[in-house]
Formats: sequence, structure tokens, C-alpha cells
Amino acid sequence: MSAQNSSPDTATPVSAILLVLGAGLLFSFLDATAKYLVLGGMAAPFVSWMRFAVHVALFVVLFRPWTDMRMLRAESLPLQILRAGFLFGSTLFNFFALDTLQLAQTMSIFFFSPMVITALAGPLLGEWAGWRRWLAIAAGFVGVLVITRPGVASFEIGHVYALCSMLSYSFYVIMTRSMGARETPESLIFYSALAPVILMLPVVPATASMPESPWQWIILLSLGFYGGFGHWLLIKAYQQATTSALAPYPYLQMVWMIFFGYVIFDQLPDRYTLGGAAIIVASGLYIVHREHRLRLKSRSAPNAEDEELAKKL
Repeated sequence: MSAQNSSPDTATPVSAILLVLGAGLLFSFLDATAKYLVLGGMAAPFVSWMRFAVHVALFVVLFRPWTDMRMLRAESLPLQILRAGFLFGSTLFNFFALDTLQLAQTMSIFFFSPMVITALAGPLLGEWAGWRRWLAIAAGFVGVLVITRPGVASFEIGHVYALCSMLSYSFYVIMTRSMGARETPESLIFYSALAPVILMLPVVPATASMPESPWQWIILLSLGFYGGFGHWLLIKAYQQATTSALAPYPYLQMVWMIFFGYVIFDQLPDRYTLGGAAIIVASGLYIVHREHRLRLKSRSAPNAEDEELAKKL
């Protein structure tokens, strides 16, 4: 993933924006499909395993790794497995959350991940946030509290699962940033799916529930396409533009989630979900704004001391 090499002076390519929007649409299909299957009686662990199993199969068919095994070379297999574990945890916890929460609720909590990533980037990547961005992180946390309302009757186990999914995804992104310069894009896609498939094999017999109709088989198998192709689109987008430049666009996924929630499940988010989502989105967009200002100030800083001062803004 060479996104970090993109120049901040250039405008974000339209193709990169379209790739991110396409990935968001596919991830919305993934969540809506998973919720449909889980509500239909399928166990979330089995649905998660099938999502990654089909992902692996599609990778083998499309990339034909036997023609060039260098694409699967792993500089650090343990880190690849750990990163895959975070992605699988994010998927599994999300599917558990979808059993009780609306699509818009899980997505609203998921949108807190950019703030968590910003907070973790300091101690883990050396990318420290200034006090203004920390205030934005705090505001985003308030938005999560508005949605989950812990301590009141509306708080349920689904909110816990959604929070665990968001945290797992945040660590997955941090590891992707850290490993992107050393690992091939193909290996990042392949091992992130292969590791969960192998590690979850012992529990598959106990959780498997076969579809009862050809239509259910189609829906189940489509999970791997939505997830695998969606992550491929993201990697292609980050090859054309920086992470911060593309950060605002995934928020459009909220529109898709509300739409699918209403059309498929006849659910509309309540005022707490909408209000909390607005706070989280505003906080995330402010962090993007601060990243842009930081780059401008860093470029114009005449010496190292001024550059360090700019980073504290």
C-alpha cells in the first residue's frame, strides 16, 4: 500500500474517490447481507468464516498466485496473522452486533474508528496528535455515548459488540499502515483472509448451518465478494491518494446503511443515533481538516523547530 507516498500538494484523484465510494457501497452490502443471514438463524461465527473462505477462493481465481509466488511473500508472517486476527475480530463482532442493532447504529459506532486510529497512531506509529485533534477525539467519544447511552435501558450487548468491532478495526488499520511499506498488497489481502479460515476451522462444524435454498447459498457466497473486492478497491485507492485525503468519503456509507436498513429491514435510526452520528462525523471531518493544516504548516516551516511547533497545532 503506497498511499503514504502520495504528494499532499496534488488534488485527490477522482478515480481514488470513486474507488473509496465503491468500497463503501460493497461494505454496506456486506453488512446488510450478514444481518439478513444472522436474523434468518445462521450463526455469526459460521457466516464470518464463510465470508473469508469465499474471499480466499476468489483471490486464488483472480490473482492466480502460482504464476508469481513473490506476491505472497510475507516479510513477517506473525504480524500478518495478528493483523488478520484483528480484521476477523472486527468482522465477527460486527456480525454479532447486527443481530440486535440497526445497520445505522453499528455504522455510527464504527465511524469513531478514525478518532481511535488518530489516538493510537501516536504511541504505535509516532504520529502524535495535537490538542485540537484530541478535543475532536473527545467530542467523537461523546457521540458514541449518545448512541450507546450506557447505563440506561437502551444499552444492550449489541453496543458492546459494535465497540469491540470498531476497536479491532482500528488496530487492523494501524497494522496496515505500519506493514504497507514492507508487504505486497496481494499478501495483505491474502493472509488477512487465509488466517481466519484456518484458525476457525475447529469451530466450523459446531456452528455451521447450511442454507435451505439456492437463494440463501447465493447470498451467503456473496459475502466473500463484497468483503474481498471492497478491500481490494481500498488498497487501489490508497495507491493513488493519502489516507487523510480520502478520510471524509467513507462517511457517505452512512447514507447507504440507513437506506438498506429501511428498505430491507424496515428500520429507521432514532434521534439518538442520528445525533450521535452527526457528532462523530463532524469530529472526524475536523481531524481531516487538522491533518490538512498540519501538512501545509509543515511544508512552510523554515526549520526543524518550527516544524515541531506546527505539529502541536
